[in-house]
Amino acid sequence: MKLPNQRWQIADPNPEQVNQLIETTGLSPLIASVILNRGIETPEATQVYLHPENQPLPSPLEEFRDLEISVELLKEAIVTGEKIAICGDYDADGMTSTALLLRALSQLGADIYYEIPSRMKDGYGINQRIVESFANEGVGLILTVDNGIAAYEPIQRAVELGLSVIITDHHDLPEQLPPADAILNPKLLHETSPYRGLAGVGVAYILAITTAQNLGLIKGLVDPLLELFTLGTIADLAPLVGVNRRWLKRGLRKLPQSKLAGIQALMQVAGVSEEQKQLKPDDIGFRLGPRINAVGRIGDPQMAIELLTTDDPGMALERAMQCEQINAKRKEMCEQILLEAIHLVENTPILWQRDRVLVVIKSQWHHGVIGIVASRLVERYGIPVFIGTYEEDNSRIRGSARGIREFNIFEALDFCQDLLGKYGGHKAAGGFSLSVDNLEAFKQRLSTFAYQCLEPQHLKPLVMIDAEANFKQLTPYLYQSIDQLQPWGIGNDFPVFWTPNVYIVDQKVVGKNHLKLGISQENLKEVEMRAIAWRWGEYFPLPKRVDIAYKLTENNWNHQTNIELEIVGIRLPSVSAPASNNQLAMFHYQGRNYQCSFSPTEQELRIRNEQGQVLAVRKGQRQGLLGKKRENAQKVNITQPHYYHLIKEAMAVLGL
Repeated sequence: MKLPNQRWQIADPNPEQVNQLIETTGLSPLIASVILNRGIETPEATQVYLHPENQPLPSPLEEFRDLEISVELLKEAIVTGEKIAICGDYDADGMTSTALLLRALSQLGADIYYEIPSRMKDGYGINQRIVESFANEGVGLILTVDNGIAAYEPIQRAVELGLSVIITDHHDLPEQLPPADAILNPKLLHETSPYRGLAGVGVAYILAITTAQNLGLIKGLVDPLLELFTLGTIADLAPLVGVNRRWLKRGLRKLPQSKLAGIQALMQVAGVSEEQKQLKPDDIGFRLGPRINAVGRIGDPQMAIELLTTDDPGMALERAMQCEQINAKRKEMCEQILLEAIHLVENTPILWQRDRVLVVIKSQWHHGVIGIVASRLVERYGIPVFIGTYEEDNSRIRGSARGIREFNIFEALDFCQDLLGKYGGHKAAGGFSLSVDNLEAFKQRLSTFAYQCLEPQHLKPLVMIDAEANFKQLTPYLYQSIDQLQPWGIGNDFPVFWTPNVYIVDQKVVGKNHLKLGISQENLKEVEMRAIAWRWGEYFPLPKRVDIAYKLTENNWNHQTNIELEIVGIRLPSVSAPASNNQLAMFHYQGRNYQCSFSPTEQELRIRNEQGQVLAVRKGQRQGLLGKKRENAQKVNITQPHYYHLIKEAMAVLGL
């Protein structure tokens, strides 16, 4: 029998805080637990979380110290007719940022054009060739989007040539900032700033809106720019907190009725319904975003820029269909590379468990898609992954990296800086290049870094769980309550619940290796919930009794709507099968064995530990008795976390 090799982290919010939040907000216990688990602990913070559009915001001019300078530079260039050049990036964030500023500045009267570095020839970010090309074209002002913060030498060259430079970026700060005229980067803000989590497109949005307001030409600009902001922010997996959460809530409502021809066409080819009241992050993250990203990965980014800037529906549909074809090709490439990578890991001596980091290198992989494969390998093995492929002359390697919760990718690359050529990224992901001669030293250095922050128990895929739920709680109302807390994403993860000791009534493999299940919690003959476990066909058949961790999903079929489960975790039961109320049941909790029983006549639950102490709890009481004999037992507060969760385990095993 094979089961996923996972580690479960079950949140343990303070019961008194949960009760307080329920009393002050009227939320259900499960939703209150979810909110507390997001670090939101006061009624005031909860109101901001529930209604982010009511949050008072400081002016961006107060937060970004170079924003005023940037606006003045743009105004002067627009008024004097000075040529402005945008240097973008080839991912969805960079391309939506580029399209956003092209739209905005063109409408404001700027003489503007753009260049996006070639993924194959240039690699990431502005470089000296691009700077000199801009100078030869008579450019007076360079505007970087989603890049530039680490490009000291190219920016210095621009200054030497007499060009002004505004850097808009959101990546981590290097030790020495480039000598630009202005730098807009949320990483320069204090950590509590609501603008701190902006992606590159968010910085571009603020610059465009502030400039338009300053010129008195804001009318008609906000909605189309907000839509591009929404698309780029979610596609870039930016944290959905602060202003991101506030503006995305509005942007997701706007997108179904978008006036942008490119977004309309993209939704059409991706099968996103225009009848939806609002889009969900998954509509962008799994449908719209990948189609734009695919173009930057294996196609020509100009195609995506044209898609997002054209007002011609015919041109937009043509470009959207090209994006569709490129994305289909990207999927095939990813599947093939993933299979080859898994084969390498499992059939060659790659000692990743010893090294606490997985490095996989192979020739003829397309470096435009290996980052996606790295993410899949992290999901499968639960370990930091560095994946690379050889460049044409086989003397250099280019790669991508993806991390886990306890491992910072950017810090790991920085730890290896003397072995690398170009590198960059952030905590969760990064890119790098190096000489083939440095490969073995690179592997050893990464392992040294991994030993500083990882223990063996970290080397399993992590399932983070919000609360235990009974199937009776999994109602359409609960789903609607969860849905109202959108947008979900990085920094505001979709809730995960768990239910112990369920019974698998039926199971089968469907589609491309997915598991479809019928699950019961109490009646072993009747299916209470339907479930799907994506890409888990290798675990078929599952044992009859398991603990499950899951997300709630809504299945609309034949004009009927049903709540179903998306399984994200399965393990053998932590408790034995349910016992009838008048029988003793055994269970295991936090490394100790317990007996429990329930007396229907006295309405009392009794839990006995290995030392013979009994905890007796009566229904509806906040205090219980603890001791070996009732006459000298002491009173204890059962809302304290240890007793509270111990009681929940006992009730689960007894089926109460």
